[in-house]
Order: sequence, then C-alpha cells, then structure tokens
Amino acid sequence: MVRLRIDGRGTEAPEGATILQAAHGLGIDIPTICYLEGLNEIGACRVCVVEVEGMDRLAAACNTPVCEGMSVLTNSPRVRSTRKVNVELLLSRHDCKCLTCVRSGNCGLQEIANSLGLFRSVYRNETVHTEWDGGFPLSRDVSRCVQCLRCIQVCDNIQGLHVWDLVNFGSHIDVDVSRNHRIHESPCAICGQCVTHCPTGALSARDDTEEVYAALADPGTTTVAQIAPAVRSAWADSLGLGPEEATPGRMVAALRRIGFDYVFDTDFGADLTIMEEGMEFLERVLHAESRMKYPMFTSCCPGWVRFVKARYPDMAPFLSSAKSPQQMFGAIAKSYFAELRGLDPGKMFVLSIMPCVAKKHERALPGMDSAGAGPDVDAVLTTREFARLIRADHVNMAQLEDEAFDMPLGEATGAGVIFGATGGVMEAALRTVYCVVTGGKPPQADAFREVRGMDGWKSAEFSVAGTKVRVAVVSGLANAGRMLDAIRAGEAEYDFVEVMACPGGCAGGGGQPIKRVMGKKLAAERGERLFALDEGSAMRYSHENPSIIRLYDDYLGKPLSHRAHELLHYEHGLWEMPHR
Repeated sequence: MVRLRIDGRGTEAPEGATILQAAHGLGIDIPTICYLEGLNEIGACRVCVVEVEGMDRLAAACNTPVCEGMSVLTNSPRVRSTRKVNVELLLSRHDCKCLTCVRSGNCGLQEIANSLGLFRSVYRNETVHTEWDGGFPLSRDVSRCVQCLRCIQVCDNIQGLHVWDLVNFGSHIDVDVSRNHRIHESPCAICGQCVTHCPTGALSARDDTEEVYAALADPGTTTVAQIAPAVRSAWADSLGLGPEEATPGRMVAALRRIGFDYVFDTDFGADLTIMEEGMEFLERVLHAESRMKYPMFTSCCPGWVRFVKARYPDMAPFLSSAKSPQQMFGAIAKSYFAELRGLDPGKMFVLSIMPCVAKKHERALPGMDSAGAGPDVDAVLTTREFARLIRADHVNMAQLEDEAFDMPLGEATGAGVIFGATGGVMEAALRTVYCVVTGGKPPQADAFREVRGMDGWKSAEFSVAGTKVRVAVVSGLANAGRMLDAIRAGEAEYDFVEVMACPGGCAGGGGQPIKRVMGKKLAAERGERLFALDEGSAMRYSHENPSIIRLYDDYLGKPLSHRAHELLHYEHGLWEMPHR
C-alpha cells in the first residue's frame, strides 16, 4: 500500500493505483470525459488534471500512478483554471444546442461545463457536420463528438468489431467508421455499447417515437405494447423511481395512460421461445443420430446474429431457427390473439419496448412478417425512448397504482424473466429440457445456476437422464469471437451455446438508461434483480405456463409443428451481412 495525501486528507492506495482511483476511494470526485477504467486511460481530454506537489506540469489523474508521500490537489486555482480552458476548447468544436440533444441532462460534457460555470462560448465555435444514413438504427452526430475515443476502445476490445477509428490528420482528426466505409457497409452488430459509453450525444439510437405517436393518434388502429424482460430492471432509472417503486405493474399502468389498448409481457414470448428452441435442441442435438459439426447456438440476440453472419458465416447455419421472443410475440399477437379477440391484424400496431438497439434492425428483416399482416413488429423503442415517452406524456408516476398485464399474452414464468440476464436463456432452456427428457423436475429450479455470473465465457456440464450435455454461456462479442475460434480449432466442444452481444446480457443492453457512475457494474446489478424476480415467481418452468399450454392446445398443436414453424421459426439465409 502507498500512503499519500489528497486535498489535505491522508489515505492509502494499492501500489499501481492511479490518483483518480485513490481519490474515488476517499469520495473525492475528479471530473473525466475520456476515462474508462481498464480500457481507456489515455488522459486525452485533460479534464481530470490535478496538481501534484513537486511536479511542474499538471498530471492527468486517470493515468498517473500514486507514489509514497505524494501530495495532490484536485481543485486548486491552477487546476480549475486549466480545466476550464480545456473544456472551453472542447466546446469550441462541439454543437452546444443542448435543447435539441438526446443526452441533455445526462451528458458528461454538459455536467462538467456547468460545474465550471461555463454558460457562454469563449472561443469561436467551429463544428463539423457530415452526412449519416438516417435509416440505420444507430445514429452518429460528429458535431457532438469530443474525440474521447471511448467508442473505439469499447468496439475494439469489448466487442471485437473495430467499427470505429480515427480518420484524417492534425487539427482535422476525427472519429468515423473505419476503413472509409459507410455504417451499413461495416460489420456493426448494432449492439449499442458505443452509445452507452459515449459521454455526449455523438452516438444515439434512431428515435422512432413519432411512429408510435402516429399509431396512438389513429382511432382505427389497435395498439399493442410488449415489454422485454430486462426493461423492468432499469426502466425507471431516469424517472426518479427507486427499485421498490419501479414495478412491472407501474410500467403497465404508464403505457395504459399513454393510450395503448393492450399491454403484454415479452416474457410470454420468452417462454414460447424455450418451448421451440428447447425442443429444437433435443431434435438437433440430443436425439440426433450423429453429433453436429458445431453446437447449436441461441438466436434470440440480433447483435450476436449479425456478428456471426459477418465474421463466422460458416457457423451461421448452426444458429437455432427459433425466432427471438420479440418476433415470436409479434407473430402470435397478429395471428392467435387477433383471432381470439376478433381483431383485424392489418389494423394492429405492435410496439416492442426493448433494452436493445439491434432489435430495431431485427424487426425489419425480410421474412419477419409471418402473420401475413405487414411486419409482425411495427416499431421498437429502447428503454431510454420508453422513459422519454412517459415524460412527454406527463405521466405522474407517483400517482400510478400497479396494473396487471393483459391476458393471455401477459402470463409468464420466472424462466421468461431471466432471459434478460446472461445465462438466463440457457438456464431456462435446461429447466424445460430436463423435464421433457426425464419426465420429472430437477432437484430444484436453480439446479443449472452454474451458468450465471458476469464472466464473459462460462462453461458447464450437466447430466440429463444419463446424457452428458456440454454448454457454454458467452456475453460480449469479443468473448464470442474467442469462443468460436476455440471451437473451430477443436480446443472447446459444446452441445448448446448461449451468446448475448452485450456484456452481462440484455440487462446491460445498448438501449438501457445511461448512468455515469464510476466503477458501477450496472449489468450485474440489473441482472440480479431479474434472478430475484424469478426466485419469487410462482411458476419457474416455461412449459408450465397455462397460457402457453392453451396456445399449443388451441392453435399451434405442438412445438415444431407445421404452424409453429411458419410463425415462430426463421430462415437466417434470407439476408446477408458484409463479411469483414
């Protein structure tokens, strides 16, 4: 341990720790823009400068290690003056129209500028504007970029995609799509991790709220909303509600106040996915005459599907043909539910509220219209857009009482809830597969909890009626790439693999609320909320969902039936990704 003083207060920090980390241990906040712990500690923005006794120059707190006897001032007149100039220079190349910025009120640059009393521009503003494909689900506004390089580091090191890079030279240097490509020509998975790590509004998800408002305003349209499992773990983060107040029932009540005719739970779609994907696993792997060349991969994460089709196209045929819960729900809503309620599916508008940016792309894929009434899902809003919808309609959350989801597509099990956390899909599938194969339940519903946790690549082996089942759970696309390389090289063998593009799964999705909390592992915290909801559920096995049972009895027949294949399965060869 190293002893030092920060702002006159004595403290100790591990050898090799930075001044920033030592200050954080004391509860002293040093502002940062470019810093990402363990990933982007480059001191580029010079906002975290501090004064160190005995040093002529100010030091960047994010990458200056502590040393014995060091004395640091984090907000001296010299520090404050220099920090102010550095932020003024950043603002000189930044579009400061905060009123029309999606990150207004939750912007790192805005927060620091306000704390320094920068309420007018000192230097002449020289912003740069470039064209962008407005139809792509991911949006970029170069005029709001502060060149912190966080998007590059996240995309390179966490996701392994290398979509972003520095372009041009000298004073014209900027961040743009790598290799001089347009975004739709790149291998972008649309995971949105660059968005959640961007400190400003330079990166965002395409805003689709106007489509939703148009549907709500049309008296001839039946509006249906479905809410993904992971949304309930984070939806109220930006609305001032605590975890105890942020109940699923309040989400339902808010959507009804906004004007939706029906509000359903995508957890129902998750239970349905388990029925189809679990039976597909039994048919393709456990009951197959010979083992497949590669394991069966889950297909519910569209970011992962884009990744494997771009980087490992030879492995794409081993994706499960089961649609994601979002798409299964849309198909069932416009077929089974429409018939049940006597609705015209052609006049239904199905909205998905998702923790994901890539879902905006998935809903528009060719072939995602199997109900025969236009797209099965008409629009997708991220969790952030959902919060904006609530604020725009001036819904008073404090006055809302819990309301139940509509039936029958609102009934779900705990297995459906955990779809939003890494390992949740695998655990839910194994619960039902075990029951189908053995005819009985495992010793406990949590018998497969070994696949939980925030490790980016987890392996486990289970015995199901004497048959060895080798599984892997991966989150983060760089981890997925390492796993696929190991499988291809014969260094790892699995029967069933779950992959989620975002670290921690959908709980840490690119469409979730952005919170600027140093060192806070939000995906882990949000995932734990989902597992807690599962543990408190009366039903914890997808095949026990009464509404799922009725759906098969009255409409689908059985899993993998002809009608189930028409509505709930997908041919991944209908579209291609640029191979990079």
